[in-house]
Amino acid sequence: MIQALRPPFVQVSGGEPLLRKDVVEIVKAIKQKNGLPYIIFVTNGLLLNAKRYKALKEAGVDRFSISLDFPDEKHDEFRRCKGLYLHLSETIPRLVADFGYNDIALNSAITRENLPYLCELADKAKEWGVPISYSAYCSLRTGNKDFFISAPAELEALRQTIKKLIERKKGGEHILNFSAVLLRTYEFFRDGHIPVCSAGKRFLVVRPDGWLNPCSMQPTRQYSTQSEMIGSFTRHNQCGNCYVAIRAYSDMPFWDLIKEYLPIFLQAIPKFQLGKITAKVAEKNKEIS
Repeated sequence: MIQALRPPFVQVSGGEPLLRKDVVEIVKAIKQKNGLPYIIFVTNGLLLNAKRYKALKEAGVDRFSISLDFPDEKHDEFRRCKGLYLHLSETIPRLVADFGYNDIALNSAITRENLPYLCELADKAKEWGVPISYSAYCSLRTGNKDFFISAPAELEALRQTIKKLIERKKGGEHILNFSAVLLRTYEFFRDGHIPVCSAGKRFLVVRPDGWLNPCSMQPTRQYSTQSEMIGSFTRHNQCGNCYVAIRAYSDMPFWDLIKEYLPIFLQAIPKFQLGKITAKVAEKNKEIS
């Protein structure tokens, strides 16, 4: 499948991928000699320890994405897994200190339940020495709309929180989301959808049985090849009822990428080089005029 699709990015997720005894071999099979694809390993972290972390790192994992819904023991109740938060609070800082690869990040799905704690989650990430990324909860997979933010007061609280997170990101804190993605996350909750989804074309799911789904929210739509999927599903797809991280970044408009990366690019250019570039642009403009 890797040879057929040649993806630049692969996310290994579940369910819980650490439940598979052959998960290290799977990662080795995904990683090619040229270093691609970039592999993100998504886990709840309960079964993660130094031994598994090192084995997966050596196999080719580039980033570990560990789910955290609350900045305290509420996480255990929400995940129905006693002792999970304590394990994460001990394991993550230890892995950061012992290995120092800067390859661990927290991920948190924004819900009605954890809306008041989103900034505290960023505080916890900072305390543990890792960045954090946010995504939007949707009910397509669970069928449970109770966690979806829709009330006017909640939407206003989310808008203000998103604003704070963007300010903290601009201030240098390690919040991985692009500002445009955070703003569009608010719009998703406000409007209840984000139109124009390219599931099946820009991203897709490879199931353990080898069949393909256009996205994790469409498990009953199964195809044997991507071309079949695009012809049968993607060209006619009108679904916009999720804004999970994979879709958020795969569907990102080109100009949003430019706006996000241009300041970083300009900061990376030495001032004397930037001066030369500016002078050349001015000279070219003079020739044109």
